[in-house]
Amino acid sequence: MDKFNIAIDGPGAAGKSTVARLVAKQLGFIYVDTGAMYRAVTWKALQTGLSPDRPEELARMAAALRIELHPGEHAQQVLLDGYDVTDVIRSVAVTQHVSAVAAIPEIRRLLVAKQQEMARSKGVVMDGRDIGTHVLPDAELKIFLTASVKERAERRYMEMKAKNEDVTLEQVEKEIAERDRMDEQRAASPLVQAEDAILLDTSGMSVSEVAERILSLAKSAAGKGIR
Repeated sequence: MDKFNIAIDGPGAAGKSTVARLVAKQLGFIYVDTGAMYRAVTWKALQTGLSPDRPEELARMAAALRIELHPGEHAQQVLLDGYDVTDVIRSVAVTQHVSAVAAIPEIRRLLVAKQQEMARSKGVVMDGRDIGTHVLPDAELKIFLTASVKERAERRYMEMKAKNEDVTLEQVEKEIAERDRMDEQRAASPLVQAEDAILLDTSGMSVSEVAERILSLAKSAAGKGIR
């Protein structure tokens, strides 16, 4: 199969990262978790005491960061200036602040440029919230993953409890609904399904079932002459 780019978008906890990683592995493509990049910037902002109401300072800080994404056994390894932040960027504090940081136009411009460079040679599976509409508008295959807020909250809650984080299901559901609202209403590249994206509701589906569905779509698209 010739290499082409796959854009996977959708709201939080829709299963984008896990599925995108599996699809990339099966196809021999490179996986790019754009959400991890925004989380890395948010973690650094929290560490340095910078809040989203100081966008110019945040943008200067972000411009100086070196973000690296490497394949990992269970998740993509994220290095920030050489430091492994894979686990810490998934904390409750980062989750609560990442939408506000990601809404800053200059930070989006900086990270989008990095993401587009990663995809220039093709053969990339990239997930996020504005990949098909803004980052890779020419991606040969676009998927929009979604699921009910309740189901997404249950998934995220189980992940967080496995890490012994002190949260309640109600709290997680409220935070996911609020992040949906912020992502959909932000001025810079809001969360929206691309016109040519295929909608895939993952409610009631296992990770492997979702991955198989996307692999089937990828093979179908390749068979139609994608180059």
